[in-house]
Amino acid sequence: MSYRTSYRQENMRLVREEYEEKALRAEKEAAARRAEVEEAIPEVRALDASLSGLGLKIFQIAMQGGDVAAAVQTLHEETDALLVKRAALLRKNGFPADYDDAKYECPLCRDTGFIKGEMCECMRRRIIEVGMRSSGLSELLKKQSFENFSLEYYRYNPEIYREMSEVFAAAKTFAEEFGSPDPTAKNLLLVGGSGIGKTHLSSAIARRVIERGYDVLYNSAVGMLSDFETLRFGTGLAQGNGADVSRYTECDLLVLDDLGTEVVNQFSLSCLYHVVNTRLNKELPTVISSNLPPMEISKTYTDRIASRLFGEYRVLMFRGRDVRQQKK
Repeated sequence: MSYRTSYRQENMRLVREEYEEKALRAEKEAAARRAEVEEAIPEVRALDASLSGLGLKIFQIAMQGGDVAAAVQTLHEETDALLVKRAALLRKNGFPADYDDAKYECPLCRDTGFIKGEMCECMRRRIIEVGMRSSGLSELLKKQSFENFSLEYYRYNPEIYREMSEVFAAAKTFAEEFGSPDPTAKNLLLVGGSGIGKTHLSSAIARRVIERGYDVLYNSAVGMLSDFETLRFGTGLAQGNGADVSRYTECDLLVLDDLGTEVVNQFSLSCLYHVVNTRLNKELPTVISSNLPPMEISKTYTDRIASRLFGEYRVLMFRGRDVRQQKK
């Protein structure tokens, strides 16, 4: 699996802080249990002091020019013997042998998030979770992916099945090639009627791109304009996702759903043009879906916007019957 090496800085900061808190909590809880054990079993305190002093012996031997290799071997033997004695004492007094060990959520990285300088898989998964949450569609991503997108709903018509199979393949290729130097398509425009899979595939794209380590922002056209209205007028339609509007032109991938459901006026056209044009200039990929047919998109939006959508985006035409109605 190919992963990007740098994630959204804000998400990375949040996860690092979370891991620092987890590790500190595990160590504080272990220290409290250790104090409990030493209070109940005074012999353990003496054993712990002996264990702590073994490292100093190695240092002293090295400073005196002694045989460090032999000293390390002796250290391991003495440490093992003391640990066996310590574990026996704990069990004899009714404690599990590992009672006062630090209980990390991830024993592999000990809640540091890294193993020998490489990011632990547990931290990678956590960053992906945070990325899904910050994308604006965490709940949607739990339900919609490439794996559960079914082409069976299009089999009733061989031609539609063939076309939708090609659409599915193009969407998946876009997600897998995202970030490559020469992708098949840099932007996608998903066009077709309601309920035939546009939102499912656009969220599947977002999910896969997030899993590969990129910063994704997903919102509806109405939600995006609400965020811009809040910024400019102090009051939006309460349908935005609270995103910092700069993310619309800075995130690695913007997925804009339901273009055409927003109120079209000079302000909305200006905002849409700003986002589309800025992302094209920055060569930042965008996926846009719309229930409007291509001719209607051309009529609804200015030539400046329509020419960019049809000139710079690969158009994927969705056909078929409403999947939600078929499921019923």
